[in-house]
Amino acid sequence: MMTATTHVIFGTGPLGRAVMNELVRRGERIRMVSRSGQMAEIPEGVAIVAGDLYNADCVREVTQDAAVVYQCAQPHYWEWPEKFPPLQAAIIAGLTGSQARLVIGDNTYMYGDTRGQPLTEDLPYAAHTRKGKTRATMSQAALEAHATGHVAVTIGRGSDFFGPWVTDSTFGERVFSPALQGKAASFVGKLDLPHTATYIEDFGRALVILGEHDEALGKAWHVPSDRPEMTQRQFAQLLYATVGHPIKVSSVNKPMMALAGLFIPGARETVEMMYEFEQPFVVDTSRFAQTFEMQATPLAEAMEATVAWYRGHPQLR
Repeated sequence: MMTATTHVIFGTGPLGRAVMNELVRRGERIRMVSRSGQMAEIPEGVAIVAGDLYNADCVREVTQDAAVVYQCAQPHYWEWPEKFPPLQAAIIAGLTGSQARLVIGDNTYMYGDTRGQPLTEDLPYAAHTRKGKTRATMSQAALEAHATGHVAVTIGRGSDFFGPWVTDSTFGERVFSPALQGKAASFVGKLDLPHTATYIEDFGRALVILGEHDEALGKAWHVPSDRPEMTQRQFAQLLYATVGHPIKVSSVNKPMMALAGLFIPGARETVEMMYEFEQPFVVDTSRFAQTFEMQATPLAEAMEATVAWYRGHPQLR
């Protein structure tokens, strides 16, 4: 049997792109899969195809020569409870019996409200929110698929992320675009509490590393984040120092988010997650760093790269 060598990435959003960037640096054969089969700024040599990932037969077809499959696709934020579980189920069904490893990009919603306790991989799944319960159910299903021998699975979990192509995030366009114009960056919740931010390129690199190692399989891992105990105000201070403007920040509290949610679906879905921004929210990533000897990109370097990307995409402002 011919050894599969293709790396297949589901989703062309920021995380899918970050995985792609790491694989390009390694000279790997890459196939991106999205519903439209289109993506802006595609590197030379990267293939992109259209595919319905809710269809297990389609999943099987686009991954037939895959060594590793990276699941970075997702429905709209407000559609998670209804559409996310069937998406993952189709992916697992389509990969069942194949030689491909499935690396899932995930977040930390399944742990629920830890009352400020640092988040480790050993915490129980105690989510009380709709989206947290959805993530918990999906993680359990994926790890069960691994345990029963259907498909080899590993999971990488990041915190709220920032970086190139990251716009729809609490550390996205509403923070970076105003800062570049010398205006007030808009953050969520309390500014002077620790809140871990994950650089998207580190997230992508970590997922590739997980796909390489047998010891990663059957487990969930928190991907490295530099200075995980940094507050949002400290993040803003570094950002404004990088862009060369005096710091200006504003903050959206829970009542304001609920009001915005009357008109904006994404804001409406953020209300139940506000506990993450009203108390310390620190993700412990030491297990990944110690096991795989990966250190996160220094925050100052990540900030420079993110600012450079925003400056190169003025249509966002």
